[in-house]
Amino acid sequence: MIAAIYARKSTDQNVVDEQKSVARQIEHAKAYAAGKGWAVDEAYVYSDDGISGAEFKKRPGFLRLLNALSPRPPFQVLIMSEESRLGREAIETGFVLKQIMDAGVRVFFYLEDRERTLDTAMDKVMLSLTNFAAEMEREKARQRTYDAMLRKARALHVTGGKVYGYTNVDVLDTAGQRVHVTRKINADEAEVIRRIFGMYASGIGTTTIAKTLNAEHVRPPRGRGWAPSGVREMLYRPLYRGQIVWNKSQKIVKAGTKAQRRRPKDEWITLQAPELQIVSPELATKVDERLSSASARFPRTRDGRQLMGRPRFSDESAYLLTGFAKCTSCGGPVGTDLRGFGRTGSRCHVPYYVCLDYKRRGTCTNAVALQQDMVDRVLLGSIAEVLDARILDRAVDKALARLRSGREKHLDRRTQVERELSLLVTKMDRLMDALADGTAPKDEIIARLNEEKQRKTVLAAELTKLSELAGIESLDETKLKRELHERVTDVKALLAQNTTQARQMLRKLLAGSKIEMEGFGEGRERGYRFRGELSIGKLITGAATNTSHWRGPNGLPTSLDMGAFTWAGEAVA
Repeated sequence: MIAAIYARKSTDQNVVDEQKSVARQIEHAKAYAAGKGWAVDEAYVYSDDGISGAEFKKRPGFLRLLNALSPRPPFQVLIMSEESRLGREAIETGFVLKQIMDAGVRVFFYLEDRERTLDTAMDKVMLSLTNFAAEMEREKARQRTYDAMLRKARALHVTGGKVYGYTNVDVLDTAGQRVHVTRKINADEAEVIRRIFGMYASGIGTTTIAKTLNAEHVRPPRGRGWAPSGVREMLYRPLYRGQIVWNKSQKIVKAGTKAQRRRPKDEWITLQAPELQIVSPELATKVDERLSSASARFPRTRDGRQLMGRPRFSDESAYLLTGFAKCTSCGGPVGTDLRGFGRTGSRCHVPYYVCLDYKRRGTCTNAVALQQDMVDRVLLGSIAEVLDARILDRAVDKALARLRSGREKHLDRRTQVERELSLLVTKMDRLMDALADGTAPKDEIIARLNEEKQRKTVLAAELTKLSELAGIESLDETKLKRELHERVTDVKALLAQNTTQARQMLRKLLAGSKIEMEGFGEGRERGYRFRGELSIGKLITGAATNTSHWRGPNGLPTSLDMGAFTWAGEAVA
């Protein structure tokens, strides 16, 4: 009988706790299998290190385990230390455990020398109670973490990352180990902050401030340069006024993965930190008054959060290319600029597409601006020409031929990658144990760990792709082409509809990269050359969502690699 092993250690458990380390779990599981007379293949040893049991969507080892269940699992037994290794969320864990058992795999826990069954009502009740206990333990661990972070915050220790204007300083104990981190004002960056506050208080706008700093080559906190949004964020930051505001957000588990939610304002904790004050009270007051004056011009909801000046039925932009296009001159985004025409008081504002780094930051030389409706019309027309039935049929033929010719090679490579990943995880666990035990130089182990992590990332990405390819057993070529033609007809119709629907279609069609827009000429001879790549394979995935014979391991829809269609065009004023 072939046995598989799953091991997991969550982030809130101590690395040196040998009973809960991934390497120890695997070692004990192998010993348990040997005692039962079962064979363990290294290819079926799955593990996740440093991942919470509440996470079900971003666990590589866990997902590989589930993928191995379809179409038929290569093992008959799954061994774990205890039920909580599979997960610490009651509903998700129970559902996953049922999937494993429905696939014909028996589940054993070596700490109790017990098999988990779901044959009777009592078995199901015990499963619910066990999962309830595991979730309660996770909540207690989360509360312990919260209490520890609260103590750090009240002591004015750093609980997050680096903030512009300050240097993070490690505080060490007598053994040279870091106890906590404090902030120290960075004199050079603090001077830039005071200058920003002074310019804004004198009536200068955030866009002009950003352009001025970029023109003077003042080093920004991050990214391509200073932006109005970054300047505005600094003006609102209470830390520069000598206050620390903590507990503004909370990590939650939603739909099987971690998410972030904003806490109500009455739950925020404000702490006075005069030693971290960069901006004088007088200057801060002037800035606050101007910020309040500007904010009062825009109506908001009763909770004060959502702007109501430009109502939306959704979060989509009102302009087609916002977020989808970039300038070839600087790599920055191409967005809209409202330009007024006519006499004062009766002006008509017309949206134009322009490089936003040129408009807002002054860091680009591309000054070309074209009317939005004209560019949209030309661009969508060029996309419709590419979606020709004959071109799509040839793409389907080539994609299926490539898939079927390399099927055996893909299956062999998938097994090889899974085995290599398992060995890699075991190797990393041993390095972590050596780091905790102090049996090898710390710098050497960390360097080797970083190398192994990079290799693990590459292999995990390759495995995801191979798993999708392995899930396509057979496709009805005629039906595939017919449904693709129908989908494309729908796409063309939607592209001609309102902006929200057209943007949704662009999001499906664009092959990951943004539309490249190259400005040329000036005056009446100015224009944009645009170029992009379309991925029709995303339309196949969408069409196959409810079609069983196009679904891959674990019921997840697979994708058909049809390559990318390059399209180009030119819009002239």
